[in-house]
Order: sequence, then structure tokens, then C-alpha cells
Amino acid sequence: MQLALAIPIPVPMPEFDPAIFLANAGLGRKLVSLKAKEAFFTQGSPADCVFYLQTGHAKLTVVSERGKQATITLLAPGDFVGEESIAAIPGLRMATATATTNCTALRIGRDEMVRVMHAEHGFSDLFLKYLVARGMRSQADLVDQLFNSSEKRLARILLLMAEFGQPGEPEQFIPKITQETLAEMIGTTRSRVSFFMNRFRQHGFIEYNGRIRVHKSLLNIILHDQPSERNTVCAPLLDTPLARAKSRPKAAAKASPKTAARRRRGQY
Repeated sequence: MQLALAIPIPVPMPEFDPAIFLANAGLGRKLVSLKAKEAFFTQGSPADCVFYLQTGHAKLTVVSERGKQATITLLAPGDFVGEESIAAIPGLRMATATATTNCTALRIGRDEMVRVMHAEHGFSDLFLKYLVARGMRSQADLVDQLFNSSEKRLARILLLMAEFGQPGEPEQFIPKITQETLAEMIGTTRSRVSFFMNRFRQHGFIEYNGRIRVHKSLLNIILHDQPSERNTVCAPLLDTPLARAKSRPKAAAKASPKTAARRRRGQY
């Protein structure tokens, strides 16, 4: 009597899920917790890993040789930071990433990051979409810096921090941030930021008492052009015949017949 041989049934591998990968520790990656003001990495340190921010907020800053500091961008949950570490030739960090609130992040080693990008197309697609969105945001920041007033730049930063324009309900209370940091981001002084913030509050665009609350009406600062100088300085308060007459441009004085004849002859 012959015994039937048992044929092993292959167990299917679970489908790769980028969300699960980014939520849990594993080979080449670990969860880290940082308190406010602690650094993920510092400018000039070796670029050997990528961080994925799970909770909390952070900022990316650079310091010049003369010691002047500038804030490049703010980071929110779902952002990657330190992506320069996956370059073909890894080098040094070009900026400092610092937690502005208590943060939880997944630290992914360079080798594991490169491996999963090559092996899992779902993850590489997600990461590529993030890089494209980050590039578009950087381009918009540059255009904003070049062409918009500091008041509009501040309004845009506050709206971005409140996540207006993103899917779902906006977070009207923005993360805690100092006026010095806002001034660094928009390229102005802290006193100007304070002036604009008071103006926004007087117009009902924002509220702040410990934390800043942003209202959708702040979009009016960006969407609508500022009134022209003539409208803001010379516009009459009352629409009367005398006011309309004053607002009309003055007609040129009529030249005398002798003057007109000389102009025709080209004497002047």
C-alpha cells in the first residue's frame, strides 16, 4: 500500500501596505519620540536616515556662516524629512530639523529606504508623490517671497498651518509658533509680524489667546488684490457732485491762439 505524499501548499505573502510599513518599527527602522525643541538631526551631521513624522510638528532651519538662522519650512504629520540621505552619494545634512511640539517619528535607515523603494512600487509611488508636492510647495514659497507683500506672505503661512485647502476639515487652531519663527519664514522683522497679527485680529481674521485660531476670512488677504493707491488715498467718503468733480482728473489748460500757432510752427 502506497502512502500519498503531502504536497505543501504555498502560503501567499501578505500584500505590502505602505501605511502599515510607516506605522510600525521593523528591520532597518525604529520609532523615536522627541520633546519640543529636540532635534531629529543637525546641519552638518551625516545624512544616514529618513524620518517619517507620525504625530506632532517640526521645523526645518538653516544657519549661515555668519550665524543668521532662517526657517525653510514647517513639518506636519505625514511629512518625510531628511530625504537627501538617499542620494547616490550620501553627504552631510544641509539643514536642522527640530520638533516644535512633542513628536513621534519613524526613523528609516538609508539602506532600508533604498531597498523598499526598489522592491515596493506602492511605497515608491507614495514617496514620489510626496517629493513632487514638496517641490511644488517650494516653488510656490519662492514665488510668494518674490512677488507678494510681507502681509500676504504671513496670511499664506497661517492658512497653510491651519491646513486650509487640504482634504477634510481645516485645523483652525495652528500649532504653537513664535513671532520670531514667522518673521524668519516670511523674511521680515518680528515687529512687522506683530503689527500684521494685530491687524488680522482687529478685522476678525484670527483670534489668539495663547493659541492662534485662523478663520477662513483670512483668505481675503490673498485672493483679493489690495486697493490701488488712488482708491485708498483719494476716494471720497460721500458720493456728492462736488466730490465727483474733485475726483475727476484736471483737464489741461487751454492754450491761447498765439501759443497754439507757435506750437504748430514748432517754435515750442
